[in-house]
Amino acid sequence: MSGIEWMVVLAGIAGIAWVNWYFFLSHGPAAQAATGAGGVQEVTIAVQGGYSPAQVRVKRGAPVRLVFDRQETSGCSEEVVIPEFGIRRFLPAFQKTAVEITPTRAGTFDFTCGMSMLRGKLTVED
Repeated sequence: MSGIEWMVVLAGIAGIAWVNWYFFLSHGPAAQAATGAGGVQEVTIAVQGGYSPAQVRVKRGAPVRLVFDRQETSGCSEEVVIPEFGIRRFLPAFQKTAVEITPTRAGTFDFTCGMSMLRGKLTVED
């Protein structure tokens, strides 16, 4: 192979590595949900090209309110899905949408957009 062919192969490998890091590993630190009135744990998650925060920690057995603040019109972010809790909710553009659950067991549960390209994690602790 020539030098240009090697550069194309290396650029392709770098591109694949970056896409995998961006979609699967770049979540940042987890946010602890704040406990408010009535013992409801609440956290606001900005939706704009991803979820921020993309990792949320809550306590098992207490009600949780995830407030998705969709700040864009991208078709990918118009829905949030939390399979473990049977949730599939439409997120209107430039509005906040609350999703309420009460986790009964500890573990880590994914939440995604309808196409599974935007990803986040809900960690339920004892």
